[in-house]
Amino acid sequence: MPEDVRARQRTGTGLGLLLALVLGAVLLTALPDHRGREGGGCAPHKVASWSADRRLTGEFARYGDDTTRTDDWTGGDGTHSVRLPDGRVLWLFSDTYLGRVHGPPNPVGQSYAWRDGTAPLVRNSAVVMDGADRLRTTLPAPLFPDPAPGRWRWPVAARVEPRSPGSDEKVVRVLLWVRTAGESPWIYGVPTATEVATLSLPGLRVESIVKVLDQSLVPDPSRRVLFGTTLVEKDGWTYVFGADDGRAASRPASSAYVARVPEGRLGEPSAWRYRSGSGWGPRPRPLRGAEVGSAFSVVPVDGTYMLFTMASGTAALTTVTSYWSCSPAGPWHGPAGDFSPSLPAAGVAAYNPQAHPAVSNGASGAGGGRLVLSYDVNALAADGASAGINANVALYRPRFVTVRLTRGE
Repeated sequence: MPEDVRARQRTGTGLGLLLALVLGAVLLTALPDHRGREGGGCAPHKVASWSADRRLTGEFARYGDDTTRTDDWTGGDGTHSVRLPDGRVLWLFSDTYLGRVHGPPNPVGQSYAWRDGTAPLVRNSAVVMDGADRLRTTLPAPLFPDPAPGRWRWPVAARVEPRSPGSDEKVVRVLLWVRTAGESPWIYGVPTATEVATLSLPGLRVESIVKVLDQSLVPDPSRRVLFGTTLVEKDGWTYVFGADDGRAASRPASSAYVARVPEGRLGEPSAWRYRSGSGWGPRPRPLRGAEVGSAFSVVPVDGTYMLFTMASGTAALTTVTSYWSCSPAGPWHGPAGDFSPSLPAAGVAAYNPQAHPAVSNGASGAGGGRLVLSYDVNALAADGASAGINANVALYRPRFVTVRLTRGE
């Protein structure tokens, strides 16, 4: 293996999620086109327009540049969020830099805020935003400890649900991806298992972590499925989406999967059922017609479900596209409108578009036809990504856009 790859594995540059997502850019294969409404309020939807959300982007820049503490968040990727019952928002991140940010100029004379090479990098973190949408504190990091040497946990989607079915007590369930250090083509880690963590409320203490799907015995790592890139709620069920890592190996694309779990039972492996053909069973099977990367986002919009992902082909590093469906289990139709959000510099990529109903108009989905999306940014240079995102701390942070959605063909 080239020495620069070994160095990135040793030091952890935050490139893991970027490589996983760029190599697995979504290639949704459209099934037969179903024009018009498909029962209920479902209808084709598309992105009509978008604009940069400077307020949210600026809030993460403000918090990341704050030098009051040296053990808090200064940058990261894998951005997910969930609104808590008391109005706070819990933000979850994968690879995360802590430490101190220094004001410009950086050591090579550029006008960027920067961090030095000794800044701690952890595999996951959580930041709490108050009810006025101002970031206040970083929970002790990493929030989810490594399960074993050479293994780590990346948090993905989360939701608030009853501690058990029918209970008045609420807890936060966080989906976790477990990966194991590996060699090329698995330089971002070999997919190993899906877990569910339970956090107490209001204290956000990790109470337990339960493995719900062990994939370590699947011989071909490209066939291993991790769940939790996104989830939606419908009629007392939580639908949890996942994907395999097909594009990290020799297969032309990854496949999408979905599981469903009764409300209040995300932390119970026996309660999980996986879409398999036209029904639900104990083993995951690919969704018909959907070939995806390892991360994407699904959100309900006025009776329709929209899926957001990076576009395929050469646009995979710059362009977000969307698909629509009348059911969490598909079929998916599209693409239904692309847009290319701004990038902060040359030689960087956008990836991991995630919907954030917690900070969008309305209590859930895209109230008022508007939805907040984030996208992560990272340097592309294989031999200098870590140096680049330390020399300019603004690079390795989420950006936000507000998209306007409309019904349409």
